[in-house]
Amino acid sequence: MAYENIITEKEGAAYIITFNRPKRRNAISVATMHEIAAALAEADADGEVRGIIVTGGQDFFSAGADLNEAMALDGPKDTYDFIGEWRKLEFALENTDKPIIAAIEGFCMTGGCEFILACDIRVAGKGSSFAITSSRIGTVAGAGGTQRLPRLVGMGKALEIMFAGDPIDDEEAERIGLINHLVETGGALAKAKEMVKVYEGRAPLSLAWIKRVVYSGMQMDLTSALQYERFIVSTIYETKDRKEGIGAFLEKRTAEFKGE
Repeated sequence: MAYENIITEKEGAAYIITFNRPKRRNAISVATMHEIAAALAEADADGEVRGIIVTGGQDFFSAGADLNEAMALDGPKDTYDFIGEWRKLEFALENTDKPIIAAIEGFCMTGGCEFILACDIRVAGKGSSFAITSSRIGTVAGAGGTQRLPRLVGMGKALEIMFAGDPIDDEEAERIGLINHLVETGGALAKAKEMVKVYEGRAPLSLAWIKRVVYSGMQMDLTSALQYERFIVSTIYETKDRKEGIGAFLEKRTAEFKGE
């Protein structure tokens, strides 16, 4: 499928989505959101894909939401509907069965930063920076930042970041757990590809259900989450992949998973 605001390609088991609005510093428009959601569905339906990578390229990740669209909002309903588009995109990211890695170079600001919070894993090159600048322009983070950031880095640190609205650098982002891996400048995409190569040897149903159990369980009390985990494990033990995986381990050979 051809897209205007993103570029998609497959490289082995990796499905790579690249923002392609350099003149707008990869600002995320509603049209871009729709294209990303469509690309995620395409990747999810491809049995050869084991991981999805989202990148902005080598210079920057994203400046955030398209402010031309934001400035055109007229009244609470328009704004509510606009935020609803972000919700749909984040739902697509979190409910895609494949692991999603954000590969970040350069700046990743406000809506761009909120976007990566909805990805499963974040890899950044040295020199990258992160911010949610809503307090500087008289608004509140509306693309999930007020909820996902404290779940990731803790309430106190999240409030500090959002109160100030100033960028944090690569080392601080790694220290507080905003990013999983910090690599040499220009190396984020390569690192993400390495990770997908590992996932290629893992059971696809395991990857999908690990993601679902973690995201769903984080919304539950511990007792309910453990019961949910127990139910899922009991179910997945009946799959062909589980039998293949244990059989391969006992026979000291490489497992050949089918996603069944």
